[in-house]
Amino acid sequence: MELLDAMSWRYAAKKMTGAKVPAEKIDTILESIRLSASSVGLQPYTVIVIENHELKGKIHELACPQPQIVESSHLLVFASWTGLEASQIDTYIQLIANTRGVTVESLTPFADSIKGNILSRTVESRDNWTARQAYIALGSALIAAATEHVDATPIEGFNANALNELLDLPAKGLQSVALLALGYRDEERDFLSKAPKVRRAKEDLFIELA
Repeated sequence: MELLDAMSWRYAAKKMTGAKVPAEKIDTILESIRLSASSVGLQPYTVIVIENHELKGKIHELACPQPQIVESSHLLVFASWTGLEASQIDTYIQLIANTRGVTVESLTPFADSIKGNILSRTVESRDNWTARQAYIALGSALIAAATEHVDATPIEGFNANALNELLDLPAKGLQSVALLALGYRDEERDFLSKAPKVRRAKEDLFIELA
């Protein structure tokens, strides 16, 4: 499916069939998240992939009573890091060194720049920044799902505290910021499945400065 055709086709499905998405399509969507843009490449978030129906049922009951939670094939929880620390940046710098075959010492100016920029902020500001990074990955997942002809419904309206507790996220240094239900639209039950896509005209959306 061509990109713009896929983007025109996609919408946030309100009802899903429960049919399983093939593993190779899920793998493609997850790989798009892994390869997504991220400020300084840090990727300060974790994505929890949930297929277990019982667990999705608990999430539906305790944190998000939307039908896509239990009707999805897979549910992704985008969880950002909390209380970002220097040690996490050091781990990233080591990964760069290993991947590119350079010394950690040669990356010291880059590491110092990251630490100076991010660690100088308040904890609240750091947590807001990591959450915004998770949203960039969410956008990549939405586009990848569309190109794979998989429906993807992003969800913000959930009880984050309840979900954090259910998944024991604080103990992992994480907080849930967004959900993404992956599956297939139920055209018989979803009133939006055949509705024309509504978007602002490009003349209203874009300002071009020559």
